[in-house]
Amino acid sequence: MKKLLSISLISLFGTIATAQAAAPLMSAEWGEAACEAWNNNVTLTEELGGETWAANDGGKGYKIMQVYRMDCDEAPTVELQISEQDGKAMCTYGGAVKSSDLDKGVDYIMFAKTSNWERMGSGKDGAMKSMTFGRLKFIGPKMEAMSNMGPFGAFLLLTGDVEGSTTDCPAN
Repeated sequence: MKKLLSISLISLFGTIATAQAAAPLMSAEWGEAACEAWNNNVTLTEELGGETWAANDGGKGYKIMQVYRMDCDEAPTVELQISEQDGKAMCTYGGAVKSSDLDKGVDYIMFAKTSNWERMGSGKDGAMKSMTFGRLKFIGPKMEAMSNMGPFGAFLLLTGDVEGSTTDCPAN
């Protein structure tokens, strides 16, 4: 009886641990959490809102940011859609990639090796250093990105603030 109870408890705790394990970094589930974290980040919502960054959306009502870990896949795995709302840059969608036609004049694709995302997310490497040394690559409006380095750095820190497992790659 004791042995059966021990096995049952081990099985139960193993199930709970599995259920509570973090989703893979840059998975659709991670993207949902990143969207929520974006909306709770004053630097991102306020400094990118108004008539600046978020309003430059190509007339579609939102900017697209797609990100991925290049040692997992060679295609974006997460999409964030950012809209200008009441003077703030608000994340209105975070999850699996759903846009295939990006406007390179307003939208972004950002990618790096997992180890570099970890360095950026921990604050060891900022936006400028990461781009200068090729640790972070992106496609999109470079001048716009350069003029928003502070908030851009806040986004990179967000990748470390939102819990994500780096042991598994996200499904694409």
